[in-house]
Amino acid sequence: MATKKKSGLGKGLDALIGGGETKVKPAEDKDAKTGYVEIDINKVEPNRDQPRKNFEEDALVELSESIKEHGIIEPLIVQKKDDYYMIIAGERRWRASKMAGIKTVPVVIKDYTDQEILEVSLLENLQREDLNPIEEAMAYKQLIDNFNLKQDEVAERVSKSRTVITNSIRLLKLDEKVQQMVVDGTLSSGHARTILSLTDHEDQVRMAERVMDEGLTVRDLEKEIKNLQKDSSEKNKEKKPGLDPKLKAVYSDIEEKMKQILGTKVSIIPKDSNQGRIEIEYYNPDELDMIVDKLQS
Repeated sequence: MATKKKSGLGKGLDALIGGGETKVKPAEDKDAKTGYVEIDINKVEPNRDQPRKNFEEDALVELSESIKEHGIIEPLIVQKKDDYYMIIAGERRWRASKMAGIKTVPVVIKDYTDQEILEVSLLENLQREDLNPIEEAMAYKQLIDNFNLKQDEVAERVSKSRTVITNSIRLLKLDEKVQQMVVDGTLSSGHARTILSLTDHEDQVRMAERVMDEGLTVRDLEKEIKNLQKDSSEKNKEKKPGLDPKLKAVYSDIEEKMKQILGTKVSIIPKDSNQGRIEIEYYNPDELDMIVDKLQS
């Protein structure tokens, strides 16, 4: 289990970048005033595990022109590897600099753990709003999976609520085609979260395509999904025999008990006399947090 750091990233990128040991080889020309080091741009390479995967070409061209005129205002954060420097923060500036034909780039050299590298990369992109919703979700999941962090620990490190982290990661349950629509910007995260109420991936794709083709708003989408689920429910009722009245009474009693415990509406939806599902309703993020706390206690 990873040890929770007192200094979390929630205090800002500068707080973490200020930590760690700056290691500079004697042969490198370190500016006494800025503390930056000028490195041959060909000795700098991206981090393959960095959260951001997509870079808009037009925005890079615009940044490249700015760098030609004004230079690189903010240095890259890098870590020394065997024969190159791996970018921790600043890949977009590096790409634009190569486009501009710049020969050297200013860097600050740090010595971080793998977890710190991922956290710095994630926070830099979040602060600049550079990540699309799927990249953001994948970065949160990577922190959880690779370093055994809990969602509330990730939330603290990036100054977000646990609900935001939870809802973000849920986007990864979408069909890959729908995820790509979010990455491409043809489907909003609001639409994507609404489509999550559909568990069948083919239904998810069909509904996402309808959003694109018909220009459905999130409210329109909610209505369409409710109609789809209602039709599906009615078809299932036609196929299956009615539930034993005695079991209905038992389920009703259980629903009432769970309602008292969780403080919200609970519904038991049986498939047959042996299996089914439980639906717990919430009406705002605070209620969701409260329900999660009660389930964990």
